Amino acid sequence: MLTALSIRDVVLIEALDLEFAPGLGVLTGETGAGKSILLDALGLALGGRGESSLVRQGAAQASVAATFDPPPGIAEAVADSGIEIEPGEPLIIRRIVKADGGSRAFVNDQPASAALLRELGGKLVEIHGQHDDRGLLNPRGHRALLDAFARSDAESVAGVYRTWREAEDALAAARAEQDSAERDREWLQHAVAELRTLAPEPGEEERLAERRAVMQRGEKISGELQAVAELIEGADGGLAQLRQAARILDRISGDHEALGEALAALDRAITEAGEAQAQVDTAAEALAFDPAALEADETRLFELRGVARKHRVQPDELAALAEELEARLARIEDGGAGVARLELAVEETRRAYTQAARALSAVRVEAATRLDLAVAAELKPLKLDAARFRTVVEQLPEAQWGAGGIDRVEFLVSTNPGAPFAPLMKIASGGELSRFILAMKVALAEEGGAKTLIFDEIDRGVGGAVASAIGERLARLAGTAQLLVVTHSPQVAARGSQHLLIAKSHDGFVTRTGVTPLDAGQRREEIARMLSGATITDEARAQAERLIEPA
Repeated sequence: MLTALSIRDVVLIEALDLEFAPGLGVLTGETGAGKSILLDALGLALGGRGESSLVRQGAAQASVAATFDPPPGIAEAVADSGIEIEPGEPLIIRRIVKADGGSRAFVNDQPASAALLRELGGKLVEIHGQHDDRGLLNPRGHRALLDAFARSDAESVAGVYRTWREAEDALAAARAEQDSAERDREWLQHAVAELRTLAPEPGEEERLAERRAVMQRGEKISGELQAVAELIEGADGGLAQLRQAARILDRISGDHEALGEALAALDRAITEAGEAQAQVDTAAEALAFDPAALEADETRLFELRGVARKHRVQPDELAALAEELEARLARIEDGGAGVARLELAVEETRRAYTQAARALSAVRVEAATRLDLAVAAELKPLKLDAARFRTVVEQLPEAQWGAGGIDRVEFLVSTNPGAPFAPLMKIASGGELSRFILAMKVALAEEGGAKTLIFDEIDRGVGGAVASAIGERLARLAGTAQLLVVTHSPQVAARGSQHLLIAKSHDGFVTRTGVTPLDAGQRREEIARMLSGATITDEARAQAERLIEPA
C-alpha cells in the first residue's frame, strides 16, 4: 500500500508531502490544475522515463520518494539486486532527475536501476488510464489472473513440468555420454586392461620409493659396515686385543692397586665395544638388501610412474582412475539399457505433466465461463450494455508448453453488436477502457494484482446513474485494495474515504500546483463545486450532503 509521496521540483510542484490511507482516495480539481503531474511524479518513482522536462524551471533537479508498506515477496524480488529489506521496514523508492539529463534511483537508500524500479512498480501499483499498457491490459498476465480467479493448483503443474524437463535433460546427457563413450570404447578397453594388469594401489608409489631408497643406501654402505665389523671383532680386531690385554692384567692385577683399576677399565671398554658391534650388526641387518628385490621394486616404480604420465595423473591417482574408466566402460556396455530406462522416465513424466496440464486446462475453461459472466454483470451498470467480454483459453503447440501449462489465455472484448472480439487496448476509448478495467477488477476481486490501484478519470464522459455505479464499484473494490481515483464526478468523489484537492496558484511570477487534504466541511464544498460549477449554491451543498451521507 502507498503510504506517502514526497515530491520536489517536478514541473509545477515545488514541494509537496502527502500521506495516503487505505480504502478509496479521490483526487479532484479544476481541469488543468495539475492532476496529471501528480501521476507523472509517481510514475517517475516507479521507473518511468526520467526526462529532464519534468524538472521545475530554475531547479537543478527533481526528486520523488514513494513510501510503501511492502507486500509479501518484495524482499525476495530485490534480493538478487543486492538490496536488503528488513522485516517490518517500509519500502522507500526514490528517483532523482537532473535538469541537464541523467537520473539516479534508490531503494531504501541503496542504489538501484530504473529496471528494478519498473519491476517493483508492477508489483506495487497498477495505474489504469487512457495510455496504460500494464496490469489487465497485458496478455502476459492474463493466465495468472485466471488461475487466481479459479483458485487452481497451477504450482503443482509447474512442479510436474520441472520433473519432466529434468528427465529430458538426464536423457540428453546420457545419450551424449554414450555417443562420446562409443567413440572411446577401443581406447577404454585397452586402458582398463592395462590398469587391471598393473593393479595400482593407493600409496604404493611412496612405499616403493622409500623401500628402494633404503636398499640403495644399504648397498652403498655395506662395505663400510663390513670393515667396521672386521676392525671391532676380527681376529686382529680391537675387541680381540682388548680381551687379550685383560687376560694378562687379570694375572698380575694383584701386584698393584693401579693394575686392578686398569683391568676394570678394560672390562668396561670390552663391554662398550661389544655394544658398538651389536648396533653395527643391527644397522647392517636393517640395511641389508636383495639385489633381485631392489630390481623388482625399481621396475614396479618405473611402471607406475610411466602409466601415470601417460594418463596425466599422479601415481597415487591411478587406482581411482582405474575405477572411473571401468565405470565408463560398464556404462557403454550397459548404455542401451540405461538410455532405455531414461526414455521410459521421460515418457512417464511427460504423461504425468500432460495429465496435470489438461486437468488445469479444464479448470481454466470452466473458470473462464464464470469470469465472463461476472464481468458481463458489471458492464451494463457501467453503460457498456452493448459490450461483450470473453476469456479465450487456447491450447498451445507442444513446443510452447511450459511450467504455466499448455494454454494461452487472453481477455478480449467487443464493444458493439456484431463487432469482432479484439484486445481491449485496441478497440476501447479512454472512458470505455477504464470502465472495462473496473468491471474486470471487480469481477476478479481479491484474485491477484497490485494492492494499490490508480484510476485516471475512469468516469470520463459519463454521469448520473453510471457515475454512481462507478462510485459504488470503486468503493466495493477498495475493500480489498487501496484505490486512488482522479475524478471529475461528484458521485465518485462522494464515495472517497480520503479526499485530496489539487489546485494551481500564481503569485504573479511563478505558477505552482499544490495538493490539500480536505476535512468533512471542505469536502462537502468541493463536491458542491463539482455539482454547480464556479458559483456554489445552497442547493448544490444540499445535494453534496445527500451524495456523501449514503456513501
